[in-house]
Amino acid sequence: MIDILVIHGPNLNLLGKRESGWYGTVSLDEINELINKKAKELNCKVKIVQSNHEGEIVDAIQRAKEWAKGVVINPAAYTHTSIAIRDALLAVGLPAVEVHLSNIYKREDFRHRSFIADVCIGQIAGLGPRGYLFALEALVSLLKNKEGG
Repeated sequence: MIDILVIHGPNLNLLGKRESGWYGTVSLDEINELINKKAKELNCKVKIVQSNHEGEIVDAIQRAKEWAKGVVINPAAYTHTSIAIRDALLAVGLPAVEVHLSNIYKREDFRHRSFIADVCIGQIAGLGPRGYLFALEALVSLLKNKEGG
C-alpha cells in the first residue's frame, strides 16, 4: 500500500463559502471525499491535513518522511511566499505534486510565482477539485513504476 500525504493550505477550509468564481462551490469536505474515493480506486492510503499555519504545514511535511511515499500539496497563498514549505519539501526528498484549484497564471501577477514548483515533480492548476485527483493518480503511478509494480 502506498501512503500519500495530502496538504491543503490556508483558507481552503472556507471552500464553497468564498470566491466561488475562482474556487467553485465544492466544499473541502467534498474534495476530501473525492480524494479518499480516488485513493481506494488506486489502492493507496491518504492522510489529509489542512492548516492555516505555515509551521504546521512544515511539521506535517517533515513527519511524512517517516511514513509517506509522496505528497500532494495545495499550498494556497503560501505558494507565493513560503521558502519554509519549499525547504521542507526539498529536505524530506519525497516526490510532490503541487495543486491549485484556480489557474494561478490567469490571476494577479503576484500569484504567477511559485516558490514550490521547482521542488515538485509537477504542477496542476486551474482544473478545480479534479486537479487533486489527477495529482494523486500521477503520483501513485510514478511511485508504482519506481517500485517496479
